[in-house]
Amino acid sequence: MKLQQKLDAFKSHFESKVAPPEVVELFHRTTAELIATGQVERSLKVGDLAPTFTLTTAEGEVVSSTAMLEHGPLVVTFYRGVWCPYCNIDLQAIEEVASEIRALGAQLVSISMQTAANSLKSQRQNKLSYPILADEGGKTADAFGIRFRLQDELIEGYKQFNVDLPVINGEPSWTLPMPARYVIAQDGTIAYAEVSPDYTQRPDPSELVTALRQLKSLV
Repeated sequence: MKLQQKLDAFKSHFESKVAPPEVVELFHRTTAELIATGQVERSLKVGDLAPTFTLTTAEGEVVSSTAMLEHGPLVVTFYRGVWCPYCNIDLQAIEEVASEIRALGAQLVSISMQTAANSLKSQRQNKLSYPILADEGGKTADAFGIRFRLQDELIEGYKQFNVDLPVINGEPSWTLPMPARYVIAQDGTIAYAEVSPDYTQRPDPSELVTALRQLKSLV
């Protein structure tokens, strides 16, 4: 089953069996409002220079994008957090192509604003072979142009499901990255970019493999 089919199946169950109609309407409306801001169009795109970053893994190891790019291309996915079922389905789907990504000479990381403890939980629950790096305060997401603040009514909606971002992320801003994926070439330019302002819609991870193959053919 393709990633989007899995996401659609979860969404159908959640909206028909779990969430009250007023919450479903809230989630739809606030997503439409985010799309309408045009932030996606202002985020970094193919051909732009990717920001460099130095972040820590859930185990405390310091990881540098500059150092990783010395060995090959870099695949980066931005992850909302352990609390987001859509994102967990997404991480699992990316894991399914992780060996292909590495076989093409690339490294793979996920980046999240959540605390290291929550990232470690995410890695274990989703059985990931790649690390989730800690983007404290969302500075790296900001640099890519994908960080946004939740609307006040959406914050209240999240609280209904015990999603307290200041606790989960360890900082008070109530901000998140839009789900996003990038393939960064060794010279630091972005070779593939996909940002999803609607968190229930994600491209298939096979696109990452295709982008890496195209990149390799240019070398």
